[in-house]
Order: sequence, then structure tokens, then C-alpha cells
Amino acid sequence: MMLDTQKLCWTRAPRRFTVEPERVEIITEPHTDLWQRTYYHFRNDNAPVLQMSTEEKYFSFVVKTEFESRRRFDQCGVVLYLDSENWLKASVEYENESLQHLGSVVTNLGYSDWATTAIDASVKSMWYRLSRREDDFRIECSKDGLHFSQMRVCHLWKAEGDVRFGVYACSPEDSSFRAVFTHMELTACQWPAHDGQAPDEA
Repeated sequence: MMLDTQKLCWTRAPRRFTVEPERVEIITEPHTDLWQRTYYHFRNDNAPVLQMSTEEKYFSFVVKTEFESRRRFDQCGVVLYLDSENWLKASVEYENESLQHLGSVVTNLGYSDWATTAIDASVKSMWYRLSRREDDFRIECSKDGLHFSQMRVCHLWKAEGDVRFGVYACSPEDSSFRAVFTHMELTACQWPAHDGQAPDEA
């Protein structure tokens, strides 16, 4: 089911954006970011986030991103933002003319982590699929929207009941770029139940 963009709500709307039935565009503003404490010791919580909410415990959200990033840390992607200290995101983060970081950040109780792999700087489009199974999540990426590869499996301590998910874009340094989001789709959970070792007894 294609996502109804009328159901999306801003957390910190940017000055320049377009929301159409099948397309969202964000022009990022300088010095915007999402990060909490770990390693860098600073706390940044001012990136624009466009999301919808659901109490559904099993679903998948798919989105295609296209970006014109050009400066270090420029990024856009998928996000599940509960509050300033509990969220996850996945994106391609520009580093230099040679490479970028395809990665994800999970923030629990005010501390972020960052898992990445290097990709070529020529990549200017990426698909993501975010899946929920209760309070656990899987993030996948794809170059063509057909074949997805797992980026990570994670837990969010505060993901109880209603959650909010969608897209974001930001420029942590003195930069601005255009991020475009299309093919947003909400589906039944594409993350199968685990078939293997049984859970520990309570």
C-alpha cells in the first residue's frame, strides 16, 4: 500500500520542502543533525523529521532516497524517531569525493551508536526497508528496490505501542542539499519470524 503523505507530520519542519502525494523533497539547512553523546560527547537534535504514527506491531516501510549531498556528513534516509533520546536512522552519509558511509544509528536512552560500511561517492540513490516486530527492528538497503540486504537488527527500549516512522535529511556542517523521497510504501511485515533456536524460558 502506497503511503498517504497526508498522514505525515513534521517534527521540526525545514524552511524549504515540498510534500506531494508521491514525492517529498527537503532542502537541508546547515548545522542540522541527529546524534546523542557517544564518543563525540555532543548532543544534536535539530534535524527535520517527517513521520506517521502507528500502533501496528508488525509492518515494513519502504522508501527510495535520491540526494545531491556534497559536504561531509550530508545525509538523508529512513528514521523512526520517538523522542530526542530514543530513535534509529539509516542513510548514506557523504564523506569526501571518493567515499561515503552507508550506515545506521540506533539511539537508546540517550546514547547513539553508528554502524557503517564504505561505498563509492558516486552513489546518489538508495532504497531502505524498515521492519518492526514489536520492539525489535530490522533495517535493510537496496540499490534497485527489489533486492534488499540486511544492515542491522536492533532493539528500541521505548518502542512500546505507538511508534512514529518516516524520513529525514540534514547537513551537520555548513552545507545544504536537496533530498528527494519517493516510492514510500507501507506493507505487511517483510521480516519473517525467527526459525531456529527457541527463546529462553521466562
